[in-house]
Amino acid sequence: MTVSIRNIIPIIKAQFNGANDIAIIDTISIDSRSLQNSDSTLFFAIVGPNHDGHHYINSLIEKGVFNFVVNHIPENLEGKANFLIVENTVEALQTFAASYRSNFDFPIIGITGSNGKTIIKEWLNFLLSPDYNIIRSPKSYNSQVGVPLSVLGINEKHNLGIFEAGISTVNEMENLQKIIQPTIGILSNIGSAHDEGFHDAGEKIKEKLKLFSSVEVLIMNKNRTIEAFLNTKINTFTWSSDDGKANVFIIAKESSDHTELKITYDKLCFKIGIPFQDQASIENAIHCLMVMLYLGYEQNTIQDRMALLYPVEMRLKVKNGINNTTLIDDSYSSDFQSLKIALDFLESQKQYKKKTLVLSDIFQSGLITEELYSKVSQLIISNKINRVIAIGETISSFKNKFPNCLAFPSTEKFVSEIDSIPFENETILVKGARHFHFEEIVSLLEEKTHETVLEINLNAISHNLNYYKSRVKPATKMMVMVKAFGYGNGGYEIAKLLSHHKVDYLGVAFADEGISLKNAGIELPIMVLNPESTSFSAIIQYHLEPEIYSIKGLTAFLKLAEQKKLKSFPIHIKLDTGMHRLGFEEKDLPELISKLKDNKTVQVKSILSHLAASDDMKHIDFTLSQIKLYDKLSSQLMSELNIKPIRHILNSSGISNFPQAQYDMVRLGIGLYGVANDEDEQKYLENVGTLKSIISQVRTIQEGESVGYNRRFMATKTTKIATIPIGYADGISRHLGNGVGYVTIKNKKAPIVGSVCMDMIMVDVTDIDCKEGNEVIIFGKDPSVQFIAKQLGTIPYEIMTSISQRVKRIFYRE
Repeated sequence: MTVSIRNIIPIIKAQFNGANDIAIIDTISIDSRSLQNSDSTLFFAIVGPNHDGHHYINSLIEKGVFNFVVNHIPENLEGKANFLIVENTVEALQTFAASYRSNFDFPIIGITGSNGKTIIKEWLNFLLSPDYNIIRSPKSYNSQVGVPLSVLGINEKHNLGIFEAGISTVNEMENLQKIIQPTIGILSNIGSAHDEGFHDAGEKIKEKLKLFSSVEVLIMNKNRTIEAFLNTKINTFTWSSDDGKANVFIIAKESSDHTELKITYDKLCFKIGIPFQDQASIENAIHCLMVMLYLGYEQNTIQDRMALLYPVEMRLKVKNGINNTTLIDDSYSSDFQSLKIALDFLESQKQYKKKTLVLSDIFQSGLITEELYSKVSQLIISNKINRVIAIGETISSFKNKFPNCLAFPSTEKFVSEIDSIPFENETILVKGARHFHFEEIVSLLEEKTHETVLEINLNAISHNLNYYKSRVKPATKMMVMVKAFGYGNGGYEIAKLLSHHKVDYLGVAFADEGISLKNAGIELPIMVLNPESTSFSAIIQYHLEPEIYSIKGLTAFLKLAEQKKLKSFPIHIKLDTGMHRLGFEEKDLPELISKLKDNKTVQVKSILSHLAASDDMKHIDFTLSQIKLYDKLSSQLMSELNIKPIRHILNSSGISNFPQAQYDMVRLGIGLYGVANDEDEQKYLENVGTLKSIISQVRTIQEGESVGYNRRFMATKTTKIATIPIGYADGISRHLGNGVGYVTIKNKKAPIVGSVCMDMIMVDVTDIDCKEGNEVIIFGKDPSVQFIAKQLGTIPYEIMTSISQRVKRIFYRE
């Protein structure tokens, strides 16, 4: 895309304020954090419920970005850049994308439905790419801003587009239809996702069908309910397994390792095999088959290509690597659009300054080879990649375009020489097309640990953070607690994500936690909640900010501050308003004020207190009395010391239950990790951590035989037992044994039997068709940490923070 500001202005009906309306634009951005922003970027300042892009324009100007679409010019920035002023920046982005789409006249496949959109899109790309130059939505870019960004990636070399459209409420799909303008439609299915955004199922169906208002054909599973809402002018191409009136009749027959589809279409009758057995994959594959039939593919081609379908990896995973490295696994795709996303993710998660990219040949971008790799080179350089390992004959021929590049013709050649290539103290992004089998590289570079893992969903953390942001006023600051190794989920990785989201403060319990984060490159201010006087020197050295809660502690810190000749070092004053754990009481205030008054070595950055029962509305009167006392004591301190510090008293439950006490900042804790203290609020949060293992062994025991230490489980009938490699050394309570707890295998409950051992548990799988190597869910959505805590008579905090460090954490983004 190459277009001038002058040409964009009338399209989005903007008022121009600037000096250079002939500036050339080749990139559209909505993310101020992307290293791909440049002087040829047009930045749309999107305003959402939790973020406002206008806040980051000044920093973008400092980085060399000079073209902005805004709804107002931020203060003191007029004359410093080109501003295109519109009423609504999201609508302007959509309008521009719709106009840009109109410049191209080739088939566009538009996909919507409750599930399967991304998989169908990726499979169609695989099936059709030998015959077309395809532009498709990167990853799951199907939202009100994701769709226009996807469509703006079209260029004149493309001759087929595949875009997915997702909606969460009414009046959204019409916008996406104008942008995508599909000629071929696919309706995957209608499920329960986003039900809360619609009055009923009929309203949801009508809204989704708006995507297909102008298609040549709509491909769908024949369904009378859906057809009742269809415009009769829309031509459908339907399939069914039980309705003979469908255009294509399909019978699915499962085999040991695949599914055979018998297809009857027109005068054709033939069979194909697909390497899946689950119903969702079968339906997704059939939708792809229908597209190939509609496009006129021959039977043999359909059979050959569909047999090669593969599981679509929906995640970017962050893993610990060898020699103190961090590994980002994106080893199943390689195209220009997804490379841009992966590089942005690398920047948001990098732990080390040194960045290495392992990259295969790139496919299906619609660009000629020379032009493609020139663009890839520019992208890599703008993201400040220190080293490129190029794998593939094509990319190797362009190795001179990349910084510090090692080139190998194949994965096999690289693997044979990997021992001679140093990897240490760096972040490594591994990104390759599926047939390069980069999973072999990931396996070699990954730190070896046992097969139990705690998967952390970074999308869920972002969602939960945004949920709580929506509950506070725009001006209210946000401190997020990452103490206790991020409540067991991983301290640094979560802190890095929170930095990316620009929260205001991080909170840790002890100085060593804060020091680890600072050493890892975290630049956000970090408050230490329970500092010991012996750690004060380290706190000062690493620019941490201590909570001061006693006269003794204050005296010791002031003495040290004076010795080090500090000036205005930030401290936080803790008041005890009823928790009776730590903090200054009302009687301590005169002495506290006396010591702080006219003291230049420290600055009271904030005044805080802690609510004892904000999650229990039975104690509402007590909580309100705490808030009242806090207001009184903090106001006294502010008045007598003549200061205006940040004030904060609310924790996660307090944010929801006592919004009137937000003051200047709130402290988000366990709510970030997907645990609410209220059932109504829980439905708005997403599960963050899933503890997984595998089945090590399956055996059958007879009546009267026992399992485990002390024979605590005695079989009363023939029983099938599975052993799982996780035990109390990993954080599994021994009290969960003998039927108190359960795990989930193949979506079925398997009770824990016998005693929980140090490294193993045994479960009853008599009624589950499972085998060695099958996945086991220890906790996640089912069972949840709340359920386990209830069974044990404890709280979710204890369950989460008990998972030991020998359990590998894997961080991923959908």
